[in-house]
Amino acid sequence: MVFGFGKPRHKEISAEQLDTMLKAGEALVVDVREVDEFAAGHIPGAVNMPLSSFQPSKLPHPEGKTLILNCLGGKRSGMALDKCGVAQAEVDTHLAGGFGAWTAARLPVER
Repeated sequence: MVFGFGKPRHKEISAEQLDTMLKAGEALVVDVREVDEFAAGHIPGAVNMPLSSFQPSKLPHPEGKTLILNCLGGKRSGMALDKCGVAQAEVDTHLAGGFGAWTAARLPVER
């Protein structure tokens, strides 16, 4: 593993930045929380790919959009990004603070 000095290992975007990207059709969210967590509420349009069975090769083709990973607080999406890095997947960004930050920003939730 590579440890950065003072900067995050992965690109992070804020809930507000993600909301703007989604409204502009520029992002595709992949939620790595487990199925029950996802069913309880998620970012509208997100695709569920639980970390427990996560395979970078199974990521949806973003069709020109930026793939953004998210989980509840940012830890599992970071772990998924580590797997993507090893697999050379073209995904390197996750939602800072995860779904918790999304709901704290009072952004829409789909159930």
